[in-house]
Amino acid sequence: MAFEEMWRDLSPVGRSAASGGYFRQPWTSAESELRAWFAEQCAARGLAVETDGIGNQVAWWGGSDQPGVLTGSHLDSVLDGGAYDGPLGVVSALAAVDTLRARGFEPSRPLGVGVFVEEEGSRFGRACLGSRLVTGATTWEQARELRDRDGTFLADAVADAGLDPERGLMDLGRVGTFVELHVEQGRDLVDREVAVGLASEIWPHGRWRFDFAGQANHAGTTRMEDRHDPMLTYAMTALAANKQARLAEQRATFGRIAVEPNGTNAVPSLVTAWLDARASSDDALAALVEAIGRQAEDRAGRDGTSLTVTAESVSGSVAFDADLAARLAGLGGWPVIPTQAGHDAGILSDAGIPTAMVFVRNPTGVSHSPDEHAETADCLAGVEALADVLAELARPMGPA
Repeated sequence: MAFEEMWRDLSPVGRSAASGGYFRQPWTSAESELRAWFAEQCAARGLAVETDGIGNQVAWWGGSDQPGVLTGSHLDSVLDGGAYDGPLGVVSALAAVDTLRARGFEPSRPLGVGVFVEEEGSRFGRACLGSRLVTGATTWEQARELRDRDGTFLADAVADAGLDPERGLMDLGRVGTFVELHVEQGRDLVDREVAVGLASEIWPHGRWRFDFAGQANHAGTTRMEDRHDPMLTYAMTALAANKQARLAEQRATFGRIAVEPNGTNAVPSLVTAWLDARASSDDALAALVEAIGRQAEDRAGRDGTSLTVTAESVSGSVAFDADLAARLAGLGGWPVIPTQAGHDAGILSDAGIPTAMVFVRNPTGVSHSPDEHAETADCLAGVEALADVLAELARPMGPA
């Protein structure tokens, strides 16, 4: 079947021989290979791919002037990530086109298959950057100065990939509805014992940079009481984040840190840590981050260090079109469930585009990890579900 063939084609691209995880960061050789693969797959289906000035891609089926139905996802990964987060939505979208054609379906509205770049924010720290730029949630003037871990400017990375934002960005005026299929990043569908679900909402979430500044000093000769050690402040803050999130039944994670001068025999001068926080409401998220910051400030006062907190990327709560979700869920009796993970679908929804998400069961709930998985039978069920959804949205005289 085409789905399985496409999945085998993608499997080796950007995969680590050591961990089995994926390193598919945007504007790198691996991502370039993925974009070329997508263009080849679309060409094999007689679909011409349009690539915008930053690397977002879309291919349309059908020539009507009506606003179309766009589906797809992303091909980039987190560092050492899983195979399914993003690519499952792209491969399933192409396979759904095959399924609809095999059924003899002809869309009365254009059907598009798209890929957004830098959804994970794993290279330049801004999640859903491709869709944020397309919707205007982030401007190119703001984004071009972003740097990756090696100090490369986003503008230079885009140029080195042979792209030019001056050529323009994806035209969302052609998009009347967006549907994103994604592997579920949790266990809701496992607990319900169903293979497919629809999304009701995305929890508000964001990334905050905590800069803990202290005084570099000798690890052996500096008495403990004479130290201004930012690592201690960070360590207590990480524990505080865990406690506050558990008490509030929300989510808080320090998953990335950088230490200066990063010497084994030196007290650090600076620890920079990035907080990922998520909550069930905008107010709950604000309260969670405020509580973590307050405890960090208190600890800094005791440690003789200082703290600066910078919000780098914050997304508010997203409630998907409830009528659209109910209409689509009725096609297969699928449950409608929330998600705590951010997606391009959330950015397009905030831009006023009617949006829905289809989830495919993840048997372990593990994601952002080489252990991420979905059974082939469930993936194929997702393809059929997506084809049903697209047929409903692009049927003759069918409103979005």
